[in-house]
Amino acid sequence: QVQLVESGGGSVQAGGSLRLSCAASGYTNSRNCMAWFRRAPGKERERVASINGAGIIFYADSVKGRFSISKDNAKNILYLQMNRLIPEDTGVYYCATRLDVYCSAAENVFNTWGQGTQVTVSS
Repeated sequence: QVQLVESGGGSVQAGGSLRLSCAASGYTNSRNCMAWFRRAPGKERERVASINGAGIIFYADSVKGRFSISKDNAKNILYLQMNRLIPEDTGVYYCATRLDVYCSAAENVFNTWGQGTQVTVSS
């Protein structure tokens, strides 16, 4: 069983940066898909970025060019570097993984979730 713990959230002004971390422990596999989702106020949870077992990366259109996902397999940590933040990036960010090499936009295929970390961007 895998456990995920996010950190790095906080409050920033528009234009600022934050780096989220997701530490994985337990039965981890570097070839499994890992992803960042977020739930903005009043909206459905959506996939922001993901990296699959082959290293193929996905970004939502809304964050392309501003966010960067990476992982340190030796430390079992997933990162999300968020630059040029805008108020629309506000929400709870979740780290998730699934027991598969391939990723998906569908949150119901992800087996394990972190508790979430709040990101608030003020204008």
